[in-house]
Amino acid sequence: MPIESLALIALAILVVAFLYASVGHAGASGYIAVMSLASLAPAVIKPSALVLNILVASIGTWQFWRAGHFSWRLFWPFALLSIPMAFVGGYINLPTHVFKVLVGIVLLLSAAHFFWNPHVDDVRAEPSRPVAIASGGVLGLFAGLTGTGGGIFLTPLLLILRWARTKTAAATSALFILVNSISGLLGNFSSTRQVPAFVLPLAIAAMAGGAAGSYFGSRRFSPAIIKRLLATVLVIAGLKLVLTA
Repeated sequence: MPIESLALIALAILVVAFLYASVGHAGASGYIAVMSLASLAPAVIKPSALVLNILVASIGTWQFWRAGHFSWRLFWPFALLSIPMAFVGGYINLPTHVFKVLVGIVLLLSAAHFFWNPHVDDVRAEPSRPVAIASGGVLGLFAGLTGTGGGIFLTPLLLILRWARTKTAAATSALFILVNSISGLLGNFSSTRQVPAFVLPLAIAAMAGGAAGSYFGSRRFSPAIIKRLLATVLVIAGLKLVLTA
């Protein structure tokens, strides 16, 4: 890959990591959009996005936990079944056109969430354990299939159904993303036996953006403006992927 192209991708990855980490996400859907728009093959996009996800989610988990927003009681039922299902999803490699449509839909769903009542921040009731465990299994499978950590599915679910406040949902999603990204990467590696070498400079950019974003998101920022900015970016990227599949 030409150094100029790699530098532009790394810069975009840094910005994506900052924006996503500020709302408790690790950025996989954004990394996938950047690498897809750069015409990289899905076979290298998926493991690369998962590696970046693991790094940024690790930082985000630490930052939101330190800020006092994490709830183990809310987290573990969602994680229980999601981890093995993320491995299964990571093992499966979808055809290119299916991959692009699925990722495009994921991005558009994420955008819909960020537009959805960004200022609402209350809790109606926590989900029952059976519901949380079953939901986690489905989310884990989609996480593995799409090369994401599943936070773009979990956070909207928690907030739209009012199962958690914004900061708690962000903290829960950060660790959910971490464990599912690890599981998904192991599943993908079991299938492909490779991780792209060019991921190293992207990892450095993602860690820098993720560290800054998770700090400001957990301690300084209201998520409302960031959600709307992300929604705009995701709508553009999602429509491009769906319409060009």
